[in-house]
Amino acid sequence: MRILHTADWHFGKTIEGRDRLPEQVAFVEELCTICTEEQVDLVLVAGDVFQSPNPSAAAEELFYYAMDELANHGRRGVVVVAGNHDNPDRLCAASPLAGRLGITLAGLPKEELGPTSPVAGRVYRVNGGQSWLELAVPGVEHTAMIAALPYPSEGRLKEVLSQSIEDKELRQGYNERLTGLFGQLNTKYRSDTVNLAVSHLYVRGGLESDSEQQIQIGGAYAVDPMAFPSNAQYIAFSESGYAKSVTLIDIKPGKPADIREVHVTSGKPLARWRATGGLAQVREWVANGRDKEAWIEVELEINKALTLDEIHELRALHSGFVIIRPVFNSPDGEVDKSPVRLNSLPLNELFIRFYKQQNGGLPPDDKLVAMFLDISQSLMSEETAAEPELAGEEQT
Repeated sequence: MRILHTADWHFGKTIEGRDRLPEQVAFVEELCTICTEEQVDLVLVAGDVFQSPNPSAAAEELFYYAMDELANHGRRGVVVVAGNHDNPDRLCAASPLAGRLGITLAGLPKEELGPTSPVAGRVYRVNGGQSWLELAVPGVEHTAMIAALPYPSEGRLKEVLSQSIEDKELRQGYNERLTGLFGQLNTKYRSDTVNLAVSHLYVRGGLESDSEQQIQIGGAYAVDPMAFPSNAQYIAFSESGYAKSVTLIDIKPGKPADIREVHVTSGKPLARWRATGGLAQVREWVANGRDKEAWIEVELEINKALTLDEIHELRALHSGFVIIRPVFNSPDGEVDKSPVRLNSLPLNELFIRFYKQQNGGLPPDDKLVAMFLDISQSLMSEETAAEPELAGEEQT
């Protein structure tokens, strides 16, 4: 059986308000091409299909299109588990239709995944129960036994896993419960089946990707690798790293899995520029075609505030600029990076810092600072005088 493992699609995600749907469509097309060319029998999607629990109609439409294409009219198995970004009920709303095409959508950790009616030439669930299923795929002589555990938070498990709020006890309670869950699922595996596990978890010692919101509190939801079912031949999960890729697995009952990574090319990369030469350097880089097809964060070292025309020019130079962050130099050419608590500074110092930021590091003269303080004092006195009397206060 040849399996493709993928996760973290995050359909509906934008970057600084920029629509990324065309990139996501291109990814789906590339994924489907890989499945066709590699003759994949089963696709495992380990959570975070959507960016938010309330995805846009366009994001949902793309998900349904992906499911239809990947299922290949019911001839290829597809198993999807919900991640922490996904709304479990919404993800599984189409389950009655999906099941007819051999697509299994699992939203909650304790969800019952019962058998489906066999149809000649189509994928179907031979058997199933709470968070597990046995899947038959046309043309494959053995079935796949899959432990399918959607993102198992305390809320979704509907269990209190520790009476303590201490990090150590929380982590221990969570890992004990996960070990118990996977231990129960481990009993479903057989010697004549391909034994798999799929979940959406942060594994202790793994790396969270840049696209992820943190799914743990103080490490409490970091899962020890020893919690996974011991008899699984391959374990598919998310939160494992930064590479934009999918994994292909060739596997037979009782044999070690043959695993290889396939990098995907769809989607724009995120680049970061530090333009120490100011606007002129950005113009040069754009003219030379640097990161032409990327989203770009620009840190721009400047000596005075950008004019409105310069801001418009920057936006027009490259359609991929998503953040333009000015970094002001002091008069001696050094970049001011000293941290400060602004609410701890007196008013005159705040004004001086603001003035220097707007004027390339040049400080205001004493007369201007004095004028600012006089005006500020007058405004504060007027506001105080305009405050209403307290109810019931005796006036004299």
